[in-house]
Amino acid sequence: MLRLGLWCAMACTVVAVVCDAIVRLRARKRCYDDAERVPHNKMGLVLGTSPLAPDGVGANMYFVYRIEAAARLYKKGKVEYLLLSGDKSGDAYDEPLAMRESLIAHGVPSENIILDKSGFRTLDSIVHSIKIYGQSSITIISQRFHNERAIYLARSKGVDAVAYNAQDVVRWNKYLKIHGREYLARVRMFVDLYMCRHH
Repeated sequence: MLRLGLWCAMACTVVAVVCDAIVRLRARKRCYDDAERVPHNKMGLVLGTSPLAPDGVGANMYFVYRIEAAARLYKKGKVEYLLLSGDKSGDAYDEPLAMRESLIAHGVPSENIILDKSGFRTLDSIVHSIKIYGQSSITIISQRFHNERAIYLARSKGVDAVAYNAQDVVRWNKYLKIHGREYLARVRMFVDLYMCRHH
């Protein structure tokens, strides 16, 4: 029984590593750290996250850095509109609205901001950018680990996607938790894409 458990653990690890490698390879040369080098697209897709840290007190730096990155791209003329896609699961929790307010505070005009309040998952955000907002090419804005997966999803759906990497968070306890969870998210993404193709 112990041996079976070890084999299962090894198999799961191999699957996660392979999925991660495939995603990284597909996103290679499409993720930009330098805003000056980002190709122009009409629409920038900002992927949502909570504005507050998990303790509900401090600021979520993933949110802060994504907003700064999105405002920077807009001001440099790399995108004309910003589509803010995130979770609105109740009156007290509205990621797109929080992003909108923060972007306006950073000098982005409200008329150039579009809200997608049903971007509960990255897959939803990508699909909505195509089916609702009619985009065939987009610039995705999030941290690199998130951008890589979003690019894979977008290209799997026929979208010519590039991404601008917001600054990552360097607190190691948070970094390890988020990036560890990303391995599982990449495996789940392949399962989702497989299920979509067979239904």
